[in-house]
Amino acid sequence: MPELLVLQPSTLGPPARLGEWLAAAGGRLRVVRPSAGDPLPATLDGIDGVVCLGGEMAALDDAEHPGLVGCRALLAEAVRRRVPTLGVCLGAQLLAAATGGRVASAAAGPEVGPMVVARRDAATGDPLLGGLPLSPLVLQFHGDEIAELPPGAVLLASSPRCPHQAFRVGGAAWGVQGHIETTPELVLDWAAAAPELAAHARPGALERDHLVAEHEDLEWTWRPVAARFVELAAAPEAVRRLLPLVPHGR
Repeated sequence: MPELLVLQPSTLGPPARLGEWLAAAGGRLRVVRPSAGDPLPATLDGIDGVVCLGGEMAALDDAEHPGLVGCRALLAEAVRRRVPTLGVCLGAQLLAAATGGRVASAAAGPEVGPMVVARRDAATGDPLLGGLPLSPLVLQFHGDEIAELPPGAVLLASSPRCPHQAFRVGGAAWGVQGHIETTPELVLDWAAAAPELAAHARPGALERDHLVAEHEDLEWTWRPVAARFVELAAAPEAVRRLLPLVPHGR
């Protein structure tokens, strides 16, 4: 059973269904919540995979959320050591910032609600996201975006409003701007906690019946990705060397 370090920057952003899928696929989860006072590990020794979740804070909001500094440091270490890594929403932004990318307020405004994104040709054959449909569904709930990808990162999915929806950096680390872990209840809680952000959703997008239906599609799309991530984390070093080398362009 691979040991998976799950970084939860916010008490409002639990692993939820992603945690269930990872555990069902054989992952042993070690959830660390720096915002709740949990100490971050000093290194990734003994860790087979890293997952970084979302949160309401900005990726560089270190003054109010000092745990973000340690999260970025661990993500940078994971990329250096080629430990399979997955960042979701804020986690993707932290991964980008930790590896030389730039995060800023979304130029086209917030994205909120279930939305499809477009898989890029570069995703074909990708070890983690290569099996996604051409238009995978994600749950958007963000006001910031990855304005610039890290040097050498490969863009794997995009959308007209937010061009950097998914990427790979360093060969074995992936970022996904949209949420894949949510439940309808969790999204409704977010909408109640951040009504100014929820107001950007399309009419009806955050109604419970609609969210229930869309989450069925989310599970069909992303549960296999969670299982594949566990496979990558469980792979022996000889198999990990088969992952793509760091590219020199986008």
